[in-house]
Amino acid sequence: MKIPNKRARYEYSLESDRFEAGLVLSGGEAKAIRTGHADLTRSVARILNGEGWLINANIPFEGAPKYNPTRSRKLLLHKQEITSILTKMKQRRLTLVPVSLYTTGRLIKLALALGKPKRQFEKKEAIKRKDIQRDIERELKG
Repeated sequence: MKIPNKRARYEYSLESDRFEAGLVLSGGEAKAIRTGHADLTRSVARILNGEGWLINANIPFEGAPKYNPTRSRKLLLHKQEITSILTKMKQRRLTLVPVSLYTTGRLIKLALALGKPKRQFEKKEAIKRKDIQRDIERELKG
């Protein structure tokens, strides 16, 4: 099962640096992800006190009475990966963006990328380019 973050490519211009991280989850959360009930649209990954955290990811499941579906979850990254991410983020002023959440066998992984936030005019230009490309493809097809 693969759950993409559709807003990541719209909100950020993603760099080629990609990382893969595990997640610390409860049993109900793992089951919800395997069935496809997760949402990464407004989530962000941060490195706080030398640890990676996934913030504001919505993973709802029923069963626990006082469960918070948007709680912060710890990312499982190697110390070398954390230091390389931190240096790249500081040097180029990038943010760590969750791109997709997927399962590999029994494991649940989170794909992360470094990206620079787009400004409003960049987002509008991207939409215009997509519209023009779509019109060109229609003309060539028809």
